Amino acid sequence: MKVGFIGGGNMASAMIGGILNQKIVCADEVIASTKTEKSRQRVEEMYHIRTTLDNIEVAQHCDILVLAVKPKFYAEVIRQIKDVVTDAQIVVSIAPGKTLGWLEGLFEKPVKIVRCMPNTPALVGEGMTGVCSNGLVTEQEMKTICMILEGCGKVEIVEESLMDAVVSVSGSSPAYVFLFIEAMADAAVADGMPRAQAYRMAAQAVLGSAKMVLETGKHPGELKDMVCSPGGTTIEAVRVLEAKGMRSAVMEAMKACTEKAKGC
Repeated sequence: MKVGFIGGGNMASAMIGGILNQKIVCADEVIASTKTEKSRQRVEEMYHIRTTLDNIEVAQHCDILVLAVKPKFYAEVIRQIKDVVTDAQIVVSIAPGKTLGWLEGLFEKPVKIVRCMPNTPALVGEGMTGVCSNGLVTEQEMKTICMILEGCGKVEIVEESLMDAVVSVSGSSPAYVFLFIEAMADAAVADGMPRAQAYRMAAQAVLGSAKMVLETGKHPGELKDMVCSPGGTTIEAVRVLEAKGMRSAVMEAMKACTEKAKGC
């Protein structure tokens, strides 16, 4: 199984590193193209894979082709490669807002297409990716794509109608979490804690809390209640967060993110 990447940025690097670390494929089965010679050398030196500046070369030498460029470059890249992509290959898109129908229209012929939405925690092997496909992709092929994506985190198959919601709940949400961690650290610094220590303590608290949700299977509200002793410090903090509209602010932010994704 040969896997090709057009683009060598953060998400491509996360996926390449993941599939190599998990031994899903060998380095000599991976090829990637980049926009500049500097980035080509960086990717080649980091992963010891075949690299090129030619997108067509990548498309001609892989079974699975990952389009890992920014959404604004998708139309240009597909125009370059559409004549060499075959009906036996699987094209994987990681662009938000670019529907299966839109992608199919650019290829101007039947092509197996998988649409997915990863997130930046994939860089540390803890990504969350939502994925869907068109009708030409078989169940076994979908399992193969999921196996590749699982090289850098978790994968959930969703209906395409939910992909914009995937953008807001997992694709963009690391930014919300980073903002929350930063705010908690700022408050600790204001109380006299050294900043580096404040970041470590806030980040670990978020990591541990998320792990409790995933591993206990308990409702987040139940886990919250476990921390809130009657008349205690935690319920007082929760009271202020509710008064300041934290829950509503998060929901409104995610709604705005979903709407923006629809218009990409």
